[in-house]
Amino acid sequence: MHGARRFLAHESRSKYTVFLRKWQGYLKKNAYFWLIICFFVYLHPFFSEKNHLYLYIIRYAREKWVNMVWYLHEKELGLNNKEQDIFMDKKIKALFFDIDGTLVSFKSHRIPQSTVDALEQAKKNGVEVYISTGRPKQIINNLGQIEHLIDGYITANGARCFVEDTLVSQHAILPSDVKKIIEAADRDNYPAIVVSESRFAIHHYTDEVYEIFCKGLGVDSSVFVTDLNRLGDEAILQVTPFCTVEQEALLMPTLENCTSGRWHPAFTDITARGADKGKGLQAMADYLGLNIEETMAFGDGGNDISIIKEAGVGVAMGNAGEELKQVANYITTHVDEDGVRNALLKYGVI
Repeated sequence: MHGARRFLAHESRSKYTVFLRKWQGYLKKNAYFWLIICFFVYLHPFFSEKNHLYLYIIRYAREKWVNMVWYLHEKELGLNNKEQDIFMDKKIKALFFDIDGTLVSFKSHRIPQSTVDALEQAKKNGVEVYISTGRPKQIINNLGQIEHLIDGYITANGARCFVEDTLVSQHAILPSDVKKIIEAADRDNYPAIVVSESRFAIHHYTDEVYEIFCKGLGVDSSVFVTDLNRLGDEAILQVTPFCTVEQEALLMPTLENCTSGRWHPAFTDITARGADKGKGLQAMADYLGLNIEETMAFGDGGNDISIIKEAGVGVAMGNAGEELKQVANYITTHVDEDGVRNALLKYGVI
């Protein structure tokens, strides 16, 4: 992880120095709480052992102490999750969010209210909010609740990045590679979605495409064209073949200059090799004058791996795949269990 490695290399204090500092910080921050607990312990002789209030307070204090010891020992000593809490002192200035499964629930197809409230608070705190999605701009249709909070976009898995009307970066797939992908779709008889700069075409439209994209992801079928020739001479930014993992493994080595990322079991997103979410983050940081160490990225799918590795702090949702969790600094709770809010609270963004 580039961001993590650079920060850790720069960090001159040992794990144990950080550990002791966190202990001191925790006790100082919670001094009043523990003084009250000590007061109750001091008054122990005056309470009956069956006094429910007293027992509740002591039990709560004991659990809080045990949780605090576990948290500091496991996290601060770096015994798991890649020394994640060394990052706690970093000032986060920009947030980058995947959409499906990260901001938007697959169950409700809406952004949980806790996430909306958390992002509004982050904006009030001066933190910028960006989208990092596999969706092309043409089908980003589920962010109405937070659209007023968004400062810019990484779309089509990094193939097209922009801030307002300014194009920050764009990477097109070679025409020869597009041809090979379509030929493979014809040979093995599976659909392929082809995304150009302004249009969206489906080669071999099937019920599977309708079920996943239209019903599952809420995409309006009217945005599709079914004739690739209608894309004209526009650059092709992304192709999404509905192929198996095995078919993808056979296809990718035949392509001259492409990379792929799978965030749904039914399909993979193919972009030019210079385009992935991590490189999109780099381009956006350069354009915006951001220190990449001050960025925080959230995701749940295989196409989020590059940005989770590249960001200063990478957060995997609780519903993320294991491969993504392995490279994250922090694993938060499920998208439907206040995952975004909990991570922002943990890192002091809100």
